Amino acid sequence: MRKTNCSIGSCDMQTMIQCSFFIFFLGGLATLSFYRNYNKEEVAGVLKVNLANVTTNESTTTPVFGHQGKPKSVPPSSLSSACDLFSGRWVYDNRSHYPLYKEYEFDAKTIVERLRGKRLLFVGDSLNRNQWNSMICMLHSYIPGVKKAGGDLNGLLHTFRAIDYNISIDFYWAPMLVESNGDSPTNHHLDSRIVGIKAIETHARHWVNSDILIFNSYHWWRSPVLKMLKSAGSLLDDPNQEYEEVDSLSAYKMALKTWSDWAHTHIDPLKTKLFFMGVTATHSKARDWGGMKKGNCYGEIEPVMDNGFWESRTDPRMLSVLESSLSKLKARGLNAQIINVTQLTQCRKDAHTTVYRKYWRPLTDEQKKKPRLASDCSHWCLPGVPDIWNELLLAYILRKQNPSDQNSTAGKQRKEMMDT
Repeated sequence: MRKTNCSIGSCDMQTMIQCSFFIFFLGGLATLSFYRNYNKEEVAGVLKVNLANVTTNESTTTPVFGHQGKPKSVPPSSLSSACDLFSGRWVYDNRSHYPLYKEYEFDAKTIVERLRGKRLLFVGDSLNRNQWNSMICMLHSYIPGVKKAGGDLNGLLHTFRAIDYNISIDFYWAPMLVESNGDSPTNHHLDSRIVGIKAIETHARHWVNSDILIFNSYHWWRSPVLKMLKSAGSLLDDPNQEYEEVDSLSAYKMALKTWSDWAHTHIDPLKTKLFFMGVTATHSKARDWGGMKKGNCYGEIEPVMDNGFWESRTDPRMLSVLESSLSKLKARGLNAQIINVTQLTQCRKDAHTTVYRKYWRPLTDEQKKKPRLASDCSHWCLPGVPDIWNELLLAYILRKQNPSDQNSTAGKQRKEMMDT
């Protein structure tokens, strides 16, 4: 994909382009492909994945992770007896051509046809926006005809439209899913987090007309303590508001309960496919991988080669809360498929945007002298790791249902119960 194909007018796209140039400048560093244990073929040393032939089974619950305490590795998923999309290892790929979007190895024509007439909506924080950017770059040059990009709802909604195919690939900013004082897409770098733990409808009314929904929410819940409005009718910007302090784990659990209740009430599984992205790693502490005491991802040019590596800011307790919430929702008749990218991202300390990004605040003198202090070790360069997340997501969107898959039956039964 040429640079002009990816430039849709958002600052994230500019960041992506700058980051891509930096990657290409490194030249000698081989790109990495995620080696998956499913339908694969090697072509000239490049792992080629035929997503159209993947068979999945949603009759079982895919775990977010499978260990108590600090996970050493992610065990084989219960996704299917035939394949496991989430277990693998990073291997060197020194034969691919740059840029990767120009000769991307996947069945784009099949994907475009499957998305015809549909709205795909990413909902969540800037990491989901990162993935949304990736999806557009992966598909842009393969969708014929007129394409338009824009925004709405005071910046909450970013849109991409393929007019001739009636395809919409959108992103909606709701970093905590429920209402919070971080809901402004441009002014959310605040000293404390305040949430309306039961308030979701202001956001959610913009989600219901989607065919494919992809949610995420984790990074904004990592503060030890959050402030929670005491009454449902309170306003987040009311100076006289009353709130109580709640530990982040409890608050995260309550927010996911609010989201689950909304999804159970408003999502028809016969119409809408529901996904939840797994937690992604943040490489802000170099000592996690034996680096400098005060270092982070800045200057890193190689992955951690230990497949059992686990960085310290990925909290297994939070992952347990997410897994439990999705399991309970499925028991109520609605499956939200987890796209488990947690272990996949753990080793990629070399793949973040670092200083190659847009800054929303002027750099301090100290940050100018020490670039690591201004480095972004949460978001990811494009082309890069988020492309793999989308390959996994697209495998589910294109899936051929296993004969033992009971999801459609459960959906029909749930709809009958709601109708009565």
